[in-house]
Amino acid sequence: MAIEFDNNLPIYMQIMNYIKKQIITGQLKPGDKILSVRELATELQINPNTIQRTFQELERELIVETRRGLGRYVTSEETKIMEIKKDMARDLLDHFIQGMQELGFDKVDIVKIVTHAVDESKEE
Repeated sequence: MAIEFDNNLPIYMQIMNYIKKQIITGQLKPGDKILSVRELATELQINPNTIQRTFQELERELIVETRRGLGRYVTSEETKIMEIKKDMARDLLDHFIQGMQELGFDKVDIVKIVTHAVDESKEE
């Protein structure tokens, strides 16, 4: 697993986003076991406390669940996974739109640019 950390965002949040992305792309499937704190900390070469914080937040958001004595598992709730996917898409769109507006594009221009880009990607 390779994550390039961004100094502008807490590491535990970056790991959360990475795990969420693995879930919504199907790399981690509903019910899959997640690496232990120690295994993930070793693999990413970061403090185990950071991984523990990541898992606590993922559990709080009901994305992973702890099974006593067995470890942590991805939620089996498909609706929760779809909710995560929509939230991540919304965040991407918000950042994109904000960036485009900062460049001086209005709503009509943004829609045209996106439509053109989607059309071009279909041709490839």
